Amino acid sequence: MIIRPLKNEADYDLALERLNEIFDASANTPEGDEAELLILLIDSYENEHYAIEAPDPIEAIKIRLEEMELKQQDLVGIIGGKSRVSEVLNRKRKLTVDMIRKLTEALHLSAATLIGEYQLVK
Repeated sequence: MIIRPLKNEADYDLALERLNEIFDASANTPEGDEAELLILLIDSYENEHYAIEAPDPIEAIKIRLEEMELKQQDLVGIIGGKSRVSEVLNRKRKLTVDMIRKLTEALHLSAATLIGEYQLVK
């Protein structure tokens, strides 16, 4: 296959097909080098055309709770009492710096994720 930029869906589909054919190629072989280049091209195309936005801080917390098989009540004591946890997760109260620090440690979320902007519900 001749390596060229992926300009449309047809090019993208062909690159995926070819990568599927040579995916297990050994490193430092012509097919291995081709696979590496296709991965870079495909990744670039997907980032441009199928970008996935990072979740807002509250969604990130909810996703992590689910991943860790925790419930809302497991945050009591970490970010405050039961009503404070409810207010935060229902977007009625913003996260404070202290809450962010504690959540970063307890849920292993990056502070950068938790400091993002999000809208409160009135």
